Amino acid sequence: MAKTVLGIIGGSGVYDVPGLENAKWQRVDSPWGEPSDYILTGTFHGVDMAFLPRHGRGHFQTPSSINYRANIDAMKRIGVTDLISVSACGSLKEELPPGTFVMADQFIDRTFAREKSFFGPGFVAHVPMAHPVCPKLSGALTLAARELKIDHSEGGTYICMEGPQFSTRAESLLYRSWGADVIGMTAMPEAKLAREAELPYAIVCMVTDYDCWHDDHDGVTVDAVIKVMRQNASNASRLIMAVAPKLGPERTPSTCSDNPETVLDFALITAPDRRDPSLVAKLDAVAGRVLKKD
Repeated sequence: MAKTVLGIIGGSGVYDVPGLENAKWQRVDSPWGEPSDYILTGTFHGVDMAFLPRHGRGHFQTPSSINYRANIDAMKRIGVTDLISVSACGSLKEELPPGTFVMADQFIDRTFAREKSFFGPGFVAHVPMAHPVCPKLSGALTLAARELKIDHSEGGTYICMEGPQFSTRAESLLYRSWGADVIGMTAMPEAKLAREAELPYAIVCMVTDYDCWHDDHDGVTVDAVIKVMRQNASNASRLIMAVAPKLGPERTPSTCSDNPETVLDFALITAPDRRDPSLVAKLDAVAGRVLKKD
C-alpha cells in the first residue's frame, strides 16, 4: 500500500511546524522558478510531512508575487500525496466571527494577475473543478477541529481576490450578495494547480476579521488582523498535528468524485506529436504519471 506524504502550505502567521521528528529544511528546485521557501520535512506519528510557508519565512511574498506553480510543483516533486492549505481570510457571514476555522469546499476566483495553469500553448489540458476539495482531507480536518474544541464550520465558499489591498465596502457587500462565506487572497490558483498536479486538496480558512461589510466593526487593518492571526496560528499548528495521525502512514485514496489522483487521464487534449517538448519536460513531476504512458 502507498504511504501518506502529507503536504501543508502555511499562510499568514504559519511559518513553521513545531514537533516534527527528524525535521530539516530542504531546497527543492523547480523548472517553474523559485518556490516561496525551502520545504520543511519530517515525520509525526509515523506520517511523513512536508511544510512550505506560502509567503516565505518572514512573509516577503505578496499574494500576487507568490510563484504558485513552483510551490505546487515542488510539493509534488518531493513526493507529497495529499495537500492541505492553511490560509488567513476575512468573514462574510455574521455567524463566522474572527477565530473561526472554515473548511471551505468551493471557490470563486476573482484573481487576474497570476499564472493559473501548468499547461498552455503547445500542450493543452482541461481538468474538472466542480468539486475542488477532497472530502477525506476536509473531513479529517473537521473531526480534528471538533476534538480540539476549535470553533469551526464545515463547508462554505471562499472568494479569492487579487489584493494586496483589502476590499472596498461595495465589493464586500457584493460578495456577500453572492452567498460567499469567506474572502482571501491565496487559494487561487493554488487549488487549480493542485488539481492539475493530481494532488487531493483541502483548505483551512482561519478567519481574522469581518472584512469591511460589518456595520459594527471598523475597516480591516493589518494590526487587527495580526492580533487574531497570532491566536489562530497556535490553533493551526495543533490542528495540523492532529490531522496527521487521522490520515495515517498508509494512504487511502481520495474520496473526491472528480478523482483528482487520475484526473489527467482524460484532461490532455493535444496530440503527442504536437506537444511542445520544452513544456513537456517541465511537466515531468506534475504530469509524469500520464506522460510515461505516451
